[in-house]
Amino acid sequence: MTTPPLFANINFTALADDAAFKEDSVRERLILPLLNALGYGEENIIRSKTLQHPFLKIGSKKRPIKLIPDYTLKLGDRFAWVLDAKAPNQKIVADDNVEQVYCYATHPEIRSNYFVLCNGVALSVFRTADTDKPILYFRLAEIAQHWQALSALLASTNFIAQPQAAFPCVVGQPSFDYATRPLLNEIPVKKQAAKRHFGCNAYFTRQTWNVVRDYINNFSKQGDLVLDPFGGSGITLVEALMSGRNGIHVDLNPLSIFIAKSLIAPASKASLLEALADIKIKYERIEPKTNAEVLRAISNYEQPTNLPLPQNSDVKTVKELFSNRQLAQLSLLKHLIKRIKNQNIKDSLLLAFYNTLTVCNLTFHETPQRKGLGGHHFGFYYRYRMAYSPIELPIIDVFATKVKRIIAGKQEMEYFINEKTVRNAQIQKGTATNLSFIDSESIDYIYTDPPYGKNIPYLDLSVMWNAWLDLNVTETDYEQEAIEGGEHDKTKNDYNQRIAQSIREMYRVLKFDRWLSFVFAHKDPEFWHLITTTAESCGFEYVGAVAQKNGQTSFKKRQHPFTVLSGQLIINFRKVRNPKAILKANLGMDFGKAVMQTIEGVIAKNNGATLEQINNELILTGLEMGFLDLLKKEYSDLTPLLTDNFDYDEETDAFTIRKNRKFKTSVPLELRIKFYLVSYLRRMAREQKNASFDEIVLHIMPLLKNGVTPETQTILTVLTEIGIRVGDGWRIKPSESGLFDAEIV
Repeated sequence: MTTPPLFANINFTALADDAAFKEDSVRERLILPLLNALGYGEENIIRSKTLQHPFLKIGSKKRPIKLIPDYTLKLGDRFAWVLDAKAPNQKIVADDNVEQVYCYATHPEIRSNYFVLCNGVALSVFRTADTDKPILYFRLAEIAQHWQALSALLASTNFIAQPQAAFPCVVGQPSFDYATRPLLNEIPVKKQAAKRHFGCNAYFTRQTWNVVRDYINNFSKQGDLVLDPFGGSGITLVEALMSGRNGIHVDLNPLSIFIAKSLIAPASKASLLEALADIKIKYERIEPKTNAEVLRAISNYEQPTNLPLPQNSDVKTVKELFSNRQLAQLSLLKHLIKRIKNQNIKDSLLLAFYNTLTVCNLTFHETPQRKGLGGHHFGFYYRYRMAYSPIELPIIDVFATKVKRIIAGKQEMEYFINEKTVRNAQIQKGTATNLSFIDSESIDYIYTDPPYGKNIPYLDLSVMWNAWLDLNVTETDYEQEAIEGGEHDKTKNDYNQRIAQSIREMYRVLKFDRWLSFVFAHKDPEFWHLITTTAESCGFEYVGAVAQKNGQTSFKKRQHPFTVLSGQLIINFRKVRNPKAILKANLGMDFGKAVMQTIEGVIAKNNGATLEQINNELILTGLEMGFLDLLKKEYSDLTPLLTDNFDYDEETDAFTIRKNRKFKTSVPLELRIKFYLVSYLRRMAREQKNASFDEIVLHIMPLLKNGVTPETQTILTVLTEIGIRVGDGWRIKPSESGLFDAEIV
């Protein structure tokens, strides 16, 4: 049964917070479409069937107790299963609601093997033989990923074919072929939709959680082992666990290790609220307010290690980032947290303390656009920049807010990440260049987002947090950090070598026929050339790259529109025994004209193109046509070429053809068509797809706008030269593809 397009237009995050969305709404808007998709018609759906409790009666007259399940699903003369709808604020796991629906399912008139609860946000499926844990549980927003498992359990055809069958508890993903996984298209960003990330931890760069989740679900299956050797804020690890995988998180920065461990540490809402209430009472009783109390607290409570800050900072040491009042109050708060004995509760509250530090310092200033609602701090500017008019927020109130956000995140994760499943996570401080603690060929999938050259010196910018949280950074850590520049003046060559060595280690630990998705947001083609040549020299096969947005435009992007990219490319490699090399195509034109044609094609297709769109298309075309090496030599910076030849619109960040000017590329039409056809068909061949003639025309035509528009016959003539028919589609000829089996030595 294929996945139906269920709930495509429903915002489940908004529903969860909508007081008007109650149990009856769950029934009509969600459950009925779900039952229909599983193959149940009106004749199979029995609503509000009245059952009498087989044992209990009430009152002196012993009136029978009535049981009324919302839905019973009937096929022939047999009830297959029961389903009860709950409001979004009700629990459907480990709650009295489960016992209630169990009573329906085990009633003598029903006797079904399964029962289901749905609260409009999530759905849980239980076997009546075991009610301790659901055999399937997922959020309705992610139903596409769980549809095979759900339909294998509850589709009407299962019960018709095997009316008395007891279906297995664990449902896998049938016919999952690692070697032939498809590439994903660009995924719409849902940055703030997951409470487990948004509001739970602040970090310099974070991958978009739903993009990471979709990649994990596409390239691996449940029970697999997923690795991120540049772990950062832990999004890959968390989403692996949330998707039923095991995860390994590696990072050189002890702050990253602290965030990942604290985020997944199981701690209940009740225990955290109780600890928060206790801390607030003690804090408010002795909160240092007067100058004398402030000085006394600074003397009595442990202060942060007064580490030196990077040279580009506005002040010299960590303590100078705080007023005396902030130092006193933060040190008291930390003292109270450290006295908690339960390690998981302590770590969770320290994570809230870490988030409190982020805004309770003298770099924080309120923004006019969000007056009273938020502001910016040093992490926003990628340096320790003191605020002209710093805002000192009430520390205990900020901390309480941060704790509640941590609670919301943990509640969202608690079914998937708990005392039993947290053992599926391995968090390791270390360098991606040395993964010796991981066995060769033991990893099923790697998704990683490495540092981008000199963009962000992570260890330098973590000094404040590391000082407060007693996290030690050694000289060896600085030596091993894969960055360019920073306080230790790391060279570009050193950065290149470390990225290359990390790719070699990723190749070693990955199983054959498994995938590496390597995220990069760098505008210099040299780095892309480094990645692809290193990966190919190891034995990886380049399969394709996808342009992916990563959310709203950053402040740094707005400051430096020509040097900072707001998007990224996700480049996908597969580890195979006989990799196919990327070979240079015979362009048939001057390289400079090929570059200009690519740029003009992007601008024509989009009626104006951003730096990201132009950069991404050049990288993709360079990868497919094999001219990245030339691109890195001639155009490491596109800015002069673009500003000399095109107009730039500051409002849209787009480059356009100059007024009263035509495209500059003077390349014969058939050669231009061949250029685009070779690139497109190579891309399709690597993805093991054939393209129909209509698809080819729809791809080519927009690239040739504002030039001479070709007839479809012209495209067909060129296509016949370089392609061959395969069924109803076209595939590039082996002589043109550069995809013949050439083992890389």
